[in-house]
Amino acid sequence: MSDSTQFKIIAMDGGAAVGKSSTSKGLATRLGLMHVDTGSHYRTLTYALLAAGADAGQPETIPQVLDTLRLSTEIEGRSARLGINGQVPADAEIRSPEVNANVSKFAAVPAVRQKLFDYQRSLAELAREHKYAGLIMEGRDIGSVIFPDAEHRFFLHADEATRSARRAKEGQTDSIAARDKMDSSRKTAPLVCPDGATQIDTGPHTLEEVIDKIATLIEK
Repeated sequence: MSDSTQFKIIAMDGGAAVGKSSTSKGLATRLGLMHVDTGSHYRTLTYALLAAGADAGQPETIPQVLDTLRLSTEIEGRSARLGINGQVPADAEIRSPEVNANVSKFAAVPAVRQKLFDYQRSLAELAREHKYAGLIMEGRDIGSVIFPDAEHRFFLHADEATRSARRAKEGQTDSIAARDKMDSSRKTAPLVCPDGATQIDTGPHTLEEVIDKIATLIEK
């Protein structure tokens, strides 16, 4: 059994609208962790790339634009937000219909993922520097690519009807099925359940029940 005071790295993976963000934020509050939403990283880069005129259909043009984008971090409460050239875009900007339609396309470009790889890995040290008890990072390749050796790895899932209803309640218009297909079929860091990760179906449970279940597993 690991020391309960040991710095924890928790990988939280799953598709769209399975409850990754709500669960991760709840666990961050309960366990004293720094929370990182890597989905917002790809949305933020997509927003910046679109603003610079980049086209996901012409991936050979993207690295040159990426070289002009300087990554930084701003901590808001327990969440670490990605900044681009000193600015953190508003939530409404990175969740616009245009970003929704392009984020999976840009996320499939190896140069985009490489731009974020070292940055995302470095956030564990940032969490240590800020005296958090650990880091909880959510996304689609955390337990498989970013932190494959994390002691605590979870994969959340739910049926499509439940996820679509959640997405609609959030006011989002992207297609769950289309996002799943693009994320799971890309060649670089596809959405998968990492080997050895604990799978949890969030559909039949309340948010508090899911948080309680995961917190119990982590604290064992």
